[in-house]
Amino acid sequence: MDDLDRKLIALLRHDSRLPVASLAAELGTSRATVRARMDRLVADGTIQGFTLRLRSDATGRPIRAVMMIEVEGHRADAIVRRLYGFPDVRALHTTNGRWDVVAEIEADTLEAFDRLLSTIRGLDGIASSETSILLASRKG
Repeated sequence: MDDLDRKLIALLRHDSRLPVASLAAELGTSRATVRARMDRLVADGTIQGFTLRLRSDATGRPIRAVMMIEVEGHRADAIVRRLYGFPDVRALHTTNGRWDVVAEIEADTLEAFDRLLSTIRGLDGIASSETSILLASRKG
């Protein structure tokens, strides 16, 4: 997956109903390129479908977590752009204090969760991270 794939996923995450022509214009590439990328991302399972957004407690994914990320220097914007390309990153938040970025992540299995953490931690520009698995959600 390259930066164009990540940008395409970010656009589709925002609105999965965007026409191919609009995606191509936003990405500065041809409709054929966008269509080919989408077809490949669907075929290899990166994109598993185009659907609606639900509340976080309605997703049914068994492993949910919050990952706090410290970014080296002034690279938060670049890190956020990279993270938006990961299908299992549900939401991203910049913040103040010790942590620069907070990522809400989901996975179907502990193995997938472990792979995602390793991949994110290995990104150039990430200084450190701390992850907490969400065990239960309560409405107050």
